Amino acid sequence: MQVTGATATEATATSLPKPSPSAGSTTSSLRPQPVGHRSWELDLWSTSSYASGHHSSRANPGEMDLWQPGSVLLDAGFVPKEELSTQSLEPVSQGDPNCKVDLSFLMDGSSSIGKRRFRIQKQFLADVAQALDIGPGGPLMGIVQYGDNPAAQFNLRTHMNSRDLKTAIEKITQRGGLSNAGRAISYVTKNFFSKANGNRGAAPNVAVVIVDGWPTDKVEEASRFARESGINIFFITVEGATENEKQYVTEPNFSNKAVCRMNGFYSLNVQSWFSLHKTVQPLLKRICDTDRLACSKTCWNSADIGFVIDGSSSVGTSNFRTVLQFVANISKEFEISETDTRIGAVQYTYEQRLEFGFEDHSSKADILNAIKRVGYWSGGTSTGAAINYALEQLFKKSKPNKRKLMILITDGRSYDDVRIPAMVAHHKGVITYAIGVAWAAQDELEVIATHPANHHSFFVDEFDNLHKFVPKVIQNICTEFNSQPRN
Repeated sequence: MQVTGATATEATATSLPKPSPSAGSTTSSLRPQPVGHRSWELDLWSTSSYASGHHSSRANPGEMDLWQPGSVLLDAGFVPKEELSTQSLEPVSQGDPNCKVDLSFLMDGSSSIGKRRFRIQKQFLADVAQALDIGPGGPLMGIVQYGDNPAAQFNLRTHMNSRDLKTAIEKITQRGGLSNAGRAISYVTKNFFSKANGNRGAAPNVAVVIVDGWPTDKVEEASRFARESGINIFFITVEGATENEKQYVTEPNFSNKAVCRMNGFYSLNVQSWFSLHKTVQPLLKRICDTDRLACSKTCWNSADIGFVIDGSSSVGTSNFRTVLQFVANISKEFEISETDTRIGAVQYTYEQRLEFGFEDHSSKADILNAIKRVGYWSGGTSTGAAINYALEQLFKKSKPNKRKLMILITDGRSYDDVRIPAMVAHHKGVITYAIGVAWAAQDELEVIATHPANHHSFFVDEFDNLHKFVPKVIQNICTEFNSQPRN
């Protein structure tokens, strides 16, 4: 997501016409602006332009008093030192358990935003911190500021209560540069929501991108990767491009391309910076409605996976242990809990045995131990009956909102028919992966596998090579999940 040299050069030479400063206003030196991006600075902003959403000059010089240091708008919400000393004696909240989210705000620190609007943005974030009951049992909040390049102001666990968070927001200084929101989203996806930075795993990940006007780079690809990583992206666009400015927008419809769903839930358009404070409550109502945060579902945390394992005599004890290791290697890639991915297993010969169901183990460690404890059975090979058994004993107890994945591993041709059981599985919405080893019949694998068979069936010449197919199976599972329509 590099800004080309041509664009950067253009940016330093071109900007839209600026409104003339009115009597009584003072101007600061104007820095070069990105092409077509607004370049109005400090005191060119008037109360009339905030109220109407237009970039007009101040009608009445007397209105300047509203913007002096110490005014309510600029300084409200920050706790004086005297109050801090008394508040520090109060017990620290554990946070609101009804709003347990890991929250990142991407604030626009570009030069075009100007110092005054940047300060209003900080006030908005302080109001958010005030409204949220921050704590280890509730919401946690960090801030990334972006310009040319993004940088974390503080991570999720840096400030564990609303008071400290507000104080930290007051101290943030503007970075300047372009409005590279796409680069900032990529940074958040790769770096911010890591365990080392305080990500709790069980809490939904939410990133709120605030942008003045429009980004100066593209956001679609970065946002898609973020969504596939389970991040719920909200976009707050303040004072979007006017008709004569739209020719300068790098990526038309950028907000719709960035958010998870184009249903109005994830996008907020604010007409003027003066009205940004009105967005606090509507935004928090959405962020805290964790049942509607659909982008928290990823291929890692939203499936019930049932392994159907061939325990016939031709496999042998040593190879059976290799198969169990393959099952463990796939399982450990997923986020396992009662609310995330759940794992179950069936072993079959002529008969079938439920080794453990979806509700039996709710942690990765327990699942891996349960896999280790599976004992080799030995017998014939009735794969069709095993599929029917798995549908009845495993997938009947699958949760409605979970993807149902069956991963069947066999080393030979079945003694019974697999075609009808496979059709039943497909009809019930169970996505079936068929993995054949050694003497497995390729035609049977293709019948068992969900369409297209070449994405859902694999053949391995010997058991010792099973491990090589773990990444491919995982990749296909996730590719299929990410290709499903999100809107």
